[in-house]
Amino acid sequence: MNSTVFSSWQLWAVLSAIFAALTAIFAKVGVANISSDLATFIRTCVILLTLALIVYATGQFENPASIAPRTYLFLVLSGLATGASWLCYFRALKLGNASQVAPVDKLSVVLVAIFGALLLGEKLTMLNWLGVALIALGAVLVAL
Repeated sequence: MNSTVFSSWQLWAVLSAIFAALTAIFAKVGVANISSDLATFIRTCVILLTLALIVYATGQFENPASIAPRTYLFLVLSGLATGASWLCYFRALKLGNASQVAPVDKLSVVLVAIFGALLLGEKLTMLNWLGVALIALGAVLVAL
């Protein structure tokens, strides 16, 4: 792969989808014999350590004082939303089938399109909105 491929958002989005799918499968097995909250905590520790190593190894650490307060605000809000999402996701996996939980979780795609349009002013075409509607319909059908 050349550097152009590695700078492609499409490649990273596909990899994200693959890893998200593996997350559901691994997490479903992982929560079988412990509480979903403890499972989320263990997962979060692994993520924290992994990212710390990546940031250190690639020299991406920045002086925390150089980061704008607005950036901190939105990253903290994002972190809180991520934590809430993970807690709910692991609880759902503990109670339900991964093949049903994951598609409902992916309704986030629909919500991102709506929030992106409403809050960020992103423009979606009619074809884009059709795709969003089909994702919503597909998630509902798989969850039934």
